[in-house]
Amino acid sequence: MRFCYTILALFLALQGGAQNAVHLGTRDFLVYVPKRITSGAHPLILVLHGRLGTGSGMVRLADFRPIADREGVILVYPDGIDRSWNDGRTSSPAYKKGVDDVDFINRTIDYMAAHYPVDSTRVYVTGMSNGGFMTSRLGDELTKRIAAIAVVAASVDKDEKPATIPLPVLYLQGTKDPLVPFKGGAIRGGTILSHQETLDRWVAIDGCDPAPVVVTRPDSAHDGTTITKQTYTNRQTGIQVVGITVEDGGHTWPGGWPYLPKAIIGITSRNLDANEAIWEFFRLFRRVSSPKGATGVLPEGP
Repeated sequence: MRFCYTILALFLALQGGAQNAVHLGTRDFLVYVPKRITSGAHPLILVLHGRLGTGSGMVRLADFRPIADREGVILVYPDGIDRSWNDGRTSSPAYKKGVDDVDFINRTIDYMAAHYPVDSTRVYVTGMSNGGFMTSRLGDELTKRIAAIAVVAASVDKDEKPATIPLPVLYLQGTKDPLVPFKGGAIRGGTILSHQETLDRWVAIDGCDPAPVVVTRPDSAHDGTTITKQTYTNRQTGIQVVGITVEDGGHTWPGGWPYLPKAIIGITSRNLDANEAIWEFFRLFRRVSSPKGATGVLPEGP
């Protein structure tokens, strides 16, 4: 397929605080350039919406712009086909149309590296629900382009082929998610691993110590949720697998916009800011070249 590159409002592309719409062939995405833009290379975060969502809607749900302005991060919010991603499960319109979303994200990274001051060793992907499952797939199939992933309200399809290259990963899920069962099992279009099985899968891939460091956070927001964080570490490489459990949390983005009533999606926890938790994880890692293509640890923050 021939991709032509056309950007709207090109004269704004490198001005701080600009949000631009980009057409990549037949696909679209939003780009946000932070206010604190410098002449150096900047981290890139791609944020994938859930089923029936859009890139612009994901900006409202998971608004990384304050972090982008503070830390000098460039953001991309892509649109899926028919408001869906081909994450490998058979239920999405994107799957049924044979959409190659792995290729789309790969080309999006190429475009960003060619047109914006992106640090190609610090490309990160996060997403929720269908976008979270797509993020998991990218972690398995696009490992050489990505420094770390963070998945919210999703896990891994049990038939997904595991990555062959270690990658830092974070999985965040509520125990009372009504759409993506915390304990795994059959859902629309496939059968998924539980939250813990997903962590165990990546612990094996990344060669981490199977005994995690566990930290809990009480219900200081008085919303009925508590937070448990498990951190598994490879003592040689520094790569981490992090699991964040929102006890009694729903199919939501903690600290974000409750996009549907609580009766439908469950509790949106205010005991955790998912945006901050994800960025604090991402900033630890950059992708480095090695004979095996492994991801290395960034010794210090940006």
